[in-house]
Amino acid sequence: MPLQRSPLPPHVIQVAGVRDAADARAIVAAGVDWIGFPFGLDHHAEDLPLVEAAAIVQALPPGVRPVLITYVSEPAAVVALAESLGVTAVQLHGPMAPAAVAGLRQLRPAWLLMKSIVVGRDDVSSAGGFAAFIDAFLTDTYDPSTGASGATGLTHDWALSAALARQLDRPLVLAGGLNPGNVAEGIRAVGPWGVDVHTGVEDAAGAKCPERLARFVAAARRAWEGEAVSR
Repeated sequence: MPLQRSPLPPHVIQVAGVRDAADARAIVAAGVDWIGFPFGLDHHAEDLPLVEAAAIVQALPPGVRPVLITYVSEPAAVVALAESLGVTAVQLHGPMAPAAVAGLRQLRPAWLLMKSIVVGRDDVSSAGGFAAFIDAFLTDTYDPSTGASGATGLTHDWALSAALARQLDRPLVLAGGLNPGNVAEGIRAVGPWGVDVHTGVEDAAGAKCPERLARFVAAARRAWEGEAVSR
């Protein structure tokens, strides 16, 4: 009998990017579900050393799930990085073949795996090839001016994400350019299971802003509550 993974919660808010313990405390205080720790990147510099991130992961309260966000594509290397960070959830954000994702699933059957589809970089029509091996998809935005595939602050055509949310046999997380002012609109347009934000809740210095975090979480929760009432 195949190993059963834990059921996913009804909706998820993920905040990505943690520079220090103060960032983590602000994110936790806002009532976020998941915190994304980017490592093994292809464009941006990492926010902090892995050993410091692992200490922050260890200190997170129950109910807040840490997630490795990585562009590493070799299954054994992903496992090594995730275990060094101390997580059992991974967002595969770089280009990665379905066979490699299947290999990662074989190595760690019980882990939560999320595959990013970066609009403007990836062939969105190929997303279905990953569905058998993952728990959720995430759509993000490519920035052709910089070559960055995440933390760009740019939105994409939400109609593409909405189509994927309808077509794919897995939950979808909407990312890319979300902020407190547009997250409710994004939820109404796409109908995602989750949302992810990085730069949209930061202050001018790049630190996580408690006020922006609180507004983002409240707007997302209200939008999902309104969606449930309308149904």
